[in-house]
Amino acid sequence: MFETNSSMAEKIIILDFGSQVTQLIGRRLRELNVYCEIYPFNKVPSMDGDVKGVILSGSPCSVRDANAPQIDLSGIKGKYPLLGICYGAQYLAHKFGGEVEGSLAREYGRAMLAVKDMESPLFQGVTPHSQVWMSHGDTIARLPEGGKVIASTESVSNAAFRIEGEPTYAVQFHPEVFHTTEGSRILGNFALGICGCKGDWTPESFI
Repeated sequence: MFETNSSMAEKIIILDFGSQVTQLIGRRLRELNVYCEIYPFNKVPSMDGDVKGVILSGSPCSVRDANAPQIDLSGIKGKYPLLGICYGAQYLAHKFGGEVEGSLAREYGRAMLAVKDMESPLFQGVTPHSQVWMSHGDTIARLPEGGKVIASTESVSNAAFRIEGEPTYAVQFHPEVFHTTEGSRILGNFALGICGCKGDWTPESFI
């Protein structure tokens, strides 16, 4: 009698807003033995019982553009663990009562993250001052409704936030890239901790 791989059912959905590094999010999750699927932002799959969480990617666009990518999060936000990365974070702020403004200078390159909430599930085991990678021309000037800052950098006060009362998190930096030194731990905290994935998926089980 064959045993079925129960972890195969678990997956994280990555919704792609056109970032050049969206595939890296998937790679980091696979390195954590978490199965994921990437979809264009305008082709959201059916949210079945296998979905453990959702990640919103970065984008070359600005949320302030008239033709900026839009997505209906009514079936996701507050119902599933949600992590917005860069554009995804700005979209969560812009769409839910916050404010996004153009930065005086494009914030690009290394920055030191100051974790404000060491109790946050997203930053468990993360060094209080670790290096992250910024790449954005806008900044979150005001947090969305229920938003609480959980990390800042010297030039970005709202570098990471959470929404009170729901498993929604957002980071202005890119945890998926090599230059964010503890990015894999942050993504692991989301996938394994907040989403509750077992972390026992392997490519062999998929094949």
